[in-house]
Amino acid sequence: MAKRLVLLVDGGYMRAQARKANPPRVFDAALVTALANRCVDPATEELHRVLYYDCPEYSGTVQLPISRAPHKFAGTDALLRDLAARDHFAVREGSLRFRGWDRKRVPGQAVPAAPPTDADFKPKFVQKGIDMRIGLDIATYAASDRIDRLGLVTADTDLVPALKHARRAGLQVTVYELPGQRLHRDLIEHADIRRVLAWP
Repeated sequence: MAKRLVLLVDGGYMRAQARKANPPRVFDAALVTALANRCVDPATEELHRVLYYDCPEYSGTVQLPISRAPHKFAGTDALLRDLAARDHFAVREGSLRFRGWDRKRVPGQAVPAAPPTDADFKPKFVQKGIDMRIGLDIATYAASDRIDRLGLVTADTDLVPALKHARRAGLQVTVYELPGQRLHRDLIEHADIRRVLAWP
């Protein structure tokens, strides 16, 4: 009998790995869907649902770091809306907070002596509420009998207590490594199955 699987996808983690890929991958709903499908073993698993956790792009006006001129971010939630409309997908939204500017660094290159300009900086954003939503969903499924297996696409070791809880409740836990990523041993040790994915 096929195992009923719920797949929990950390969108920020998946996006970061897509950008680091060689060559970088275009991060869109098609890529997310293709990777989610690769997480499912059709011979032994039946996909119940994909829960995708991410934040809408940031919208708001901030001051540039050097000139102090206003700069407007006009973010969109098109990716989230696209995924939410797909079969078996549910979107869990956190929020994205602007946390200032970071100096751009080029590996092997010293910081130039010339006075910095706005172009020398990149915005710093922080996701809020994603870990909590993933943890709550893990606890909810652990307390039900709707599924047999949890799949987790993330590198966040803060979720280890939630994985322990799920396993104690009788669920099997699978963790997935995206190409070029080695998961922390804590995630691997507190899972039942580790699978290595390839880019579509």
